[in-house]
Amino acid sequence: MTLSLRALSVATVLAFGSLSGAAVYAQENPEVGGAAMYADKNIVENAVNSADHTTLVAAVKAAGLVETLSGEGPFTVLAPTNAAFDALPAGTVDTLLMPENKDQLTKILTCHVIPAKALSTDIVSMVEADGGEHVVDTVGGCKLTLKAADGKVTVTDENGTTANVTIADVIQSNGVIHVIDAVLTPKM
Repeated sequence: MTLSLRALSVATVLAFGSLSGAAVYAQENPEVGGAAMYADKNIVENAVNSADHTTLVAAVKAAGLVETLSGEGPFTVLAPTNAAFDALPAGTVDTLLMPENKDQLTKILTCHVIPAKALSTDIVSMVEADGGEHVVDTVGGCKLTLKAADGKVTVTDENGTTANVTIADVIQSNGVIHVIDAVLTPKM
């Protein structure tokens, strides 16, 4: 899996090319879920401290992705909040966390991971360069449509679910986290 992530990362970085200008700006060490996020810690080290991401952290552990997301990267993680998971139909999270559903959980979670570091300024530039929306491939093989308008970034999955980026540019030692308000899913 590491080799394929590295290959995807190189391909995505090449596809992103040189980017500039944007309406959305990065914060320095923003607080997420009541905890400071530090650029010298990796995605998992920071996420475990966010009170707003306990469900995501439990899911990452159940899917066996801790080592991957603690790895070198770079990764862009679209991190759904607990409220995003709570909005799923009753019982969905409990079912996904069952060991027999590990493959499905892994697929869903890796659809939230882009194999490159894409700051909000990069996303806005890509969207503008592509005439209003930019499609990106995730580690899980999903295609996400990125849009930017009025200083806000949205991400839409292949099923039509749209998530708003509520906190952008949470810099990590191995990439960046963008907090989102919905759970994205693979094409059904």
